[in-house]
Amino acid sequence: MSDNWVVQNLQNALDTWNKYLSEIWQLITQSPEQFKGGSIWSVIVNIHDAVRAIGLVLLVLFFVVGVMKTCGSFAEVKKPEHALKLFIRFAIAKGVVTYGLELMIALFNIVQGLVSTIMNAAGFGTAQQTVLPQEIVTAVEDCGFFESIPLWAVTLIGGLIVTVLSFIMIMTVYGRFFKIYLYTAIAPVPFSTFAGEPTQNVGKSFIKSYAAVCLEGADRVVREMMGL
Repeated sequence: MSDNWVVQNLQNALDTWNKYLSEIWQLITQSPEQFKGGSIWSVIVNIHDAVRAIGLVLLVLFFVVGVMKTCGSFAEVKKPEHALKLFIRFAIAKGVVTYGLELMIALFNIVQGLVSTIMNAAGFGTAQQTVLPQEIVTAVEDCGFFESIPLWAVTLIGGLIVTVLSFIMIMTVYGRFFKIYLYTAIAPVPFSTFAGEPTQNVGKSFIKSYAAVCLEGADRVVREMMGL
């Protein structure tokens, strides 16, 4: 490394950027089961299993409420075609609550496959290391002492900005995992709303929101490729 203090500031800023970028790239390609060695995922799975019991209770409640609101009379429920429709709805809703964790993992894996495809197609299989051009190093080293003072101040402020931006970016990635864990933990409750026709929109909105969180990884990759 150059002995020039301005060059050192620039290089330290780039080193910080490369360090955080490599970590972000690694986190984007990780699954919730792999994050932090899987210890957090084990806790979330235990919470999910506990909430599943509540989800099954709510499943029956939403089903009964849905039948009462959509059926004009008990005689209508006794019709074979209507009874079959209600049975299929209840069976699907129970399957979603029971196997919701597997469904969410499958959706996440689909999105991760999309992220990997984007990265490989663009030639960004690994984080690209930013290197300080030799031309800049030479130009800075050719500056006199008094000329270097404003450059040093600018690079100091620039390095601070790079550090702050890097921290914000990595916190965004960590926040994505936090939201995925939160969605996974409480999933049986919104999934139970599929049992009733009047409440099914809650479950649909939940799935859309979860898919949007999973797609944040693809959004981050595209932004990095575009330099945003």
